[in-house]
Amino acid sequence: MTPQRVPLLAGLVVLLAAACTATDHDGAAPTTSAAPAAGTTAAATTPAAGPSAPTGATPAEGAWRVTYDWTVPTAAARVTHQVRVPVTPAPGEPLPVLVEVRVGDHPAEGFSRITFAFRGPTPSYQVGYVPQVSTEGRGAPVELPGTAYLSVRFDPAQAHDARGAGTATLPPARIGYPTLRGWAAAGDFEGHLSFGLGLRPLAGGTLPVRLGEATRADGTHVVAVDVRRG
Repeated sequence: MTPQRVPLLAGLVVLLAAACTATDHDGAAPTTSAAPAAGTTAAATTPAAGPSAPTGATPAEGAWRVTYDWTVPTAAARVTHQVRVPVTPAPGEPLPVLVEVRVGDHPAEGFSRITFAFRGPTPSYQVGYVPQVSTEGRGAPVELPGTAYLSVRFDPAQAHDARGAGTATLPPARIGYPTLRGWAAAGDFEGHLSFGLGLRPLAGGTLPVRLGEATRADGTHVVAVDVRRG
């Protein structure tokens, strides 16, 4: 089922300033994983082709499951989940729905984090460095702070409801952590949900990243992107 075509930049407008400053506001205190949500089959984490390979189901940070360990994703790293569409029968939601983005800094552990929380099953996702983050559909450049850029894409997923209104609570676009400087929406188009991260590596070049997943007590599925602070 093809979702409504609604630009994410128009739909995602709710800003939660309080969600971006404290280290316990990024979903970093996971709970025991719940049973799989309806509409999804067993998840399979598989790497994209290339030298940057995920570590699979290595436990990390309690209930977090690392799906890609600290590596520079010069070739985009992809984690695949088999999602049956529609997730719920009409008039329910056809795809996993983004409900929240959080950010948090973890200086003691040496990383900063951005998390994406979904209602419904965990979508597949892909993360990699790009010269320029572009919007879905139009291919327009996305303005981001920093000198290195990560593309974060989810599919199938959406961030709007049946009326086209945004479904997610969001932090401000300017993050201002040592290396994770900002984020931006890059599209919500035909089941593809995209974001860009702006990084400023202290020594230039690129930074290692880590990907992980968890399920909260309320059944929300969370995907985390961790970036080294230095």
